[in-house]
Amino acid sequence: MQPKIMMKKKSISASKASLVLFLCQMISALDVPLDSKLLEELSQPPTITQQSPKDYIVDPRENIVIQCEAKGKPPPSFSWTRNGTHFDIDKDAQVTMKPNSGTLVINIMNGGKAEAYEGVYQCTARNERGAAISNNIVIRPSRSPLWTKEKLEPNQVREGDSLVLHCRPPVGLPPPIIFWMDNAFQRLPQSERVSQGLNGDLYFSNVQPEDTREDYICYARFNHTQTIQQKQPISVKVFSMDSLNDTIAANLSDTDIYGARPVTERQPVLLTPTGSTSTKVELRGNVLLLECIAAGLPTPVIRWIKEGGELPANRTFFENFKKTLKIIDVSEADSGNYKCIARNTLGSAHHVISVTVKAAPYWITAPRNLVLSPGEDGTLICRANGNPKPSISWLANGVPIAIAPEDPSRKVDGDTIIFSQVQERSSAVYQCNASNEYGYLLANAFVNVLAEPPRILTPANKLYQVIADSPALLDCAYFGSPKPEIEWFKGVKGSILRGSEYIFHDNGTLEIPVAQKDSTGAYTCVARNKLGKIQNEVQLEIKDPTVIIKQPEYKVIQRYGQVSFECIIKHDSTLLPTVIWLKDNDELPDDERFLVGKDNLTIMNVTDKDDGTYTCIVNTTLDSVSASAVLTVVAAPPTPAIIYARPNPPFDLELTGQLERSVELSWIPGDENNSPITNFVIEYEDGLHEPGVWHYQTEVPGTQTTVQLKLSPYVNYSFRVIAVNEIGRSQPSEPSEQYLTKSANPDENPSNVQGIGSEPDNLVITWESLKGFQSNGPGLQYKVSWRQKDVDDEWTSVIVANVSKYIVSGTPTFVPYEIKVQALNDLGYAPEPSEVIGHSGEDLPMVAPGNVQVHVINSTLAKVHWDPVPLKTVRGHLQGYKVYYWKVQSLSRRSRRHVEKKILTFRGNKTFGMLPGLEPYSTYKLNVRVANGKGEGPASPDKVFRTPEGVPSSPSFLKITNPTLDSLTLEWGSPTHPNGVLTSYILKFQPINNTHELGPLVEIRIPANESSLILKNLNYSTRYKFYFNAQTSVGSGNQITEEAVTIMDEVQPLYPRIRNVTTAAAETYANISWEYEGPDHAHFYVEYGVAGSKEDWKKEIVNGSRSFFVLKGLTPGTAYKVRVGAEGLSGFRSSEDVFETGPAMASRQVDIATQGWFIGLMCAVALLILILLIVCFIRRNKGGKYPVKEKEDAHADPEIQPMKEDDGTFGEYSDAEDHKPLKKGSRTPSDRTVKKEDSDDSLVDYGEGVNGQFNEDGSFIGQYSGKKEKEPAEGNESSEAPSPVNAMNSFV
Repeated sequence: MQPKIMMKKKSISASKASLVLFLCQMISALDVPLDSKLLEELSQPPTITQQSPKDYIVDPRENIVIQCEAKGKPPPSFSWTRNGTHFDIDKDAQVTMKPNSGTLVINIMNGGKAEAYEGVYQCTARNERGAAISNNIVIRPSRSPLWTKEKLEPNQVREGDSLVLHCRPPVGLPPPIIFWMDNAFQRLPQSERVSQGLNGDLYFSNVQPEDTREDYICYARFNHTQTIQQKQPISVKVFSMDSLNDTIAANLSDTDIYGARPVTERQPVLLTPTGSTSTKVELRGNVLLLECIAAGLPTPVIRWIKEGGELPANRTFFENFKKTLKIIDVSEADSGNYKCIARNTLGSAHHVISVTVKAAPYWITAPRNLVLSPGEDGTLICRANGNPKPSISWLANGVPIAIAPEDPSRKVDGDTIIFSQVQERSSAVYQCNASNEYGYLLANAFVNVLAEPPRILTPANKLYQVIADSPALLDCAYFGSPKPEIEWFKGVKGSILRGSEYIFHDNGTLEIPVAQKDSTGAYTCVARNKLGKIQNEVQLEIKDPTVIIKQPEYKVIQRYGQVSFECIIKHDSTLLPTVIWLKDNDELPDDERFLVGKDNLTIMNVTDKDDGTYTCIVNTTLDSVSASAVLTVVAAPPTPAIIYARPNPPFDLELTGQLERSVELSWIPGDENNSPITNFVIEYEDGLHEPGVWHYQTEVPGTQTTVQLKLSPYVNYSFRVIAVNEIGRSQPSEPSEQYLTKSANPDENPSNVQGIGSEPDNLVITWESLKGFQSNGPGLQYKVSWRQKDVDDEWTSVIVANVSKYIVSGTPTFVPYEIKVQALNDLGYAPEPSEVIGHSGEDLPMVAPGNVQVHVINSTLAKVHWDPVPLKTVRGHLQGYKVYYWKVQSLSRRSRRHVEKKILTFRGNKTFGMLPGLEPYSTYKLNVRVANGKGEGPASPDKVFRTPEGVPSSPSFLKITNPTLDSLTLEWGSPTHPNGVLTSYILKFQPINNTHELGPLVEIRIPANESSLILKNLNYSTRYKFYFNAQTSVGSGNQITEEAVTIMDEVQPLYPRIRNVTTAAAETYANISWEYEGPDHAHFYVEYGVAGSKEDWKKEIVNGSRSFFVLKGLTPGTAYKVRVGAEGLSGFRSSEDVFETGPAMASRQVDIATQGWFIGLMCAVALLILILLIVCFIRRNKGGKYPVKEKEDAHADPEIQPMKEDDGTFGEYSDAEDHKPLKKGSRTPSDRTVKKEDSDDSLVDYGEGVNGQFNEDGSFIGQYSGKKEKEPAEGNESSEAPSPVNAMNSFV
């Protein structure tokens, strides 16, 4: 029986994909369609579908899983051997076998030791039809030993010399990956001068002073155990010639110093490999790595050549700054001598490496499964090659064929087994082993003898709809053993179909090349063999083609006109057409000027940008037609002139010299219409695949009227020609006669083949289908093949048609697959397609990163570390790790706010990341998640960390108010972001003169709980610059600056002002007086109100420009507030004063009463004052202290500043030094501080009515604005007698 390809029209169900296919690769006999129901019913010998790699290195910390999966009907049973003997898993409590599987699980995590299970394992899958065996699986636990302790001496090297830092990593399984880093875990930079060798050593062609460092650290990463071992840091110190000469100069004479040689240039010398020649053996298919590293100054440049030949193109790469030659996928042809040449300006050095390429066995023809009918013949062929030539041995059901049970139908002839007249008992699984000293190949191939009656797999009464005059393909997928014969009938009782109007395909498909209306009806397929007969009926409907009966026509329109294109169609009444308009093969502009009607397109108010080609496309579910027309927009001709127009279409097209792949086309040009033809465009129509659709073929110069055209097979060509001049394109010519080329195999395969899973258990294979003319013949189909990568699995294939996607279900999650898609038609296959790598679907990661640690670097930056998750738990393309972090609480504000989580993504397999932009003195939480293409895995447990205090932000504001002659008031706001606990404020200020030069800088530290300060003892009429910032325990924050000016003295006032507001109050009235500085003719007003009340101020206008006013109608015993303002001076007002109504006080502002009772009263008061003065004078001469002094000595305020003598204060509190700088920590003085201009003998200024200026004992409250600079001498207390006014005030 001859091989036959069975077609498949629909995808099999996902649940049966795992059975696809034990029967898809055969040398001869039957091919079994991929029908799920059929596969369930057919018996088959076992087939190994999945197994662990031959050399299986396991993690000693995790359970060992040795895979062995197989399929068969009935399901196979499994057994294992270990080191060549039966492995009884029931006797080992640590070993279990998965249900319905042969996969072993060795429990290491609960007490087992991986070393105890080292060995060679082999799996056998067996059922009643045979036994399949796996490869020999060598189990070895990975090892990551510690670095041997060694004493490393510092390397002291002279500048320009070469140096090799040896790594000597511990021997691990598998070997570790070596890299060099510093203490900060940053990779050491490498260059042509400094680079790492293949053995891990770090080579310096010549050292430079910048190479001096103490942290050259070699790291060995063991990927299997996810561990990194670190060698002790190596110290390198480079002595430059300058420093060396300085050292020599201290010990030698001058003549000796000149003898120290400078850095000398040297010609290259090879550091590795040593000697002039060496040898290298590599295996076929591996990567060949050759290395040459040279010392020299200047740094040598490496070049590679192959003696007697060229380096292989497309497989040769240079790495490590051309010090490493890399050739991938080496073959025996790559054997030979390779020379590396190191060269600098002083010379060169070279080394020859003799390379020999050996080969482990590789397949030439691997044995393929056979499905035979009883009595048929077949062969199993096993051919392999290698260097040395491998030996071939056969096994039957896992037993050497020489001692296996005899089978009279079987004959072994070297690498071939010949089967003759097989019977059902001949079913078995055969193993071919090809081996040499470098390895072995083991392949299972079964012989399955089946006796099955015919089955038709195409659904009954399937409906096929075809456009008239197009091919119709009616399927009859079948199976039987022996192979059934297929016959077709039209109708239930019709005669058998024969003749040239039908094509019968080997897969059972009936093709009607040109279906007509009378082809409509029922068709019956009959399949029969010696075991039975079956039939199936399908329906065929022929539809009328869609035709554009009124096509859009070429139009020339003037600007701002209106144009309309028609597109009237005729179609089958059972099909619903859709009409689409395009401009220049793109969508119409989104412009309301374009109006699409049922049968036309109208463009209003045409502009130049509307110029182009407009296409009407009509689509139905079965066909598509289109027609195009060109719109040319022109300006209206100002005057009659020569008419330039598009050329007339060519005519009289003729085809000559018809060949299979070419034809010659000739034509006669049309009228040029006053504009020379620049070129001709040739288009073609494929009447067989895309009737009515014209495609660009080529173009030729306008002087040429013939062209040789290349053709494709199985295309019914018609050609037309379009002439082009500067105005535009002509209408197409009339089509040429049709020319149908012969069929052939496809020339190309589908492009853009991809394999991407859409679900965790599937693999979606997609491709771009071939165009109709690319099929090269009837019956275009696609052979889709796939197999799991790196599993030594067989290809699984399926043949499909009219689709560009195939879904493989039941796949493991995220494993690589090799995929290829091959085109075929009724004449055969396209060339062998290239393989692409795809992956089955991803699933969400399973585990969260562990061991999350946070290292707070500073108040705004933290570094987070985590352990990477095992790659097998990622279950997809590792895209990186995501760190979620958020602020929980600010430690300085003690307030919570809305939690805003931030996310930082670290690409790749990074295990650490930096968290910038943190807020100081705050509590944060974070967690880490791993991400793949499917999404994110679970989060690690939240990690809490705190940021330390930082420096604060600048104060929120700084205002300077109430300027006076010698003081300024400063007010400020606390920092918006304190970033910790504020400890103080720092105020710095300095004067600025008229030339903008800065004077001495004064600094004051202010407690953190203050928000204002009055600076006193400043210079008159002076500009000051202030610098103000806050402090935490970490340091000072940003400062803000401000400038302000103290007011001028009386001679040169800076601006109008009202000062020294005084009041003398009686029971129902008060006399208000003030001093005014400013322009003449000011109009004053007095505002007053009850102190502490929120009522509006009452206002009294002062007549003329007087500087006093009497407030009347006041309430006795009431405290009032008062202020004076001037009209027309931008609302300028004095500071507020407070007084209380009561008995009238004497005042220099009030006229002296002339009444007798008043004079008598005043005399009594004067007598009392005289007595008091005498008493005070006597007490002071006896050394006693004035009561004010006693109280202030007893309750000294460290913040009080002394007042000056010329300010009218008491003598014992005067300071001998004027204008001393303000001390740190000064308090804000009262607004009513005694000024220089105040009178010493005014009773009103210090009377009881002046807002409580005295205590009960007569001492002042708030009169002293600061602390005394130094205490006066004891004997000076009576050096000046107190004034009568002060004494009187004390008495009162």
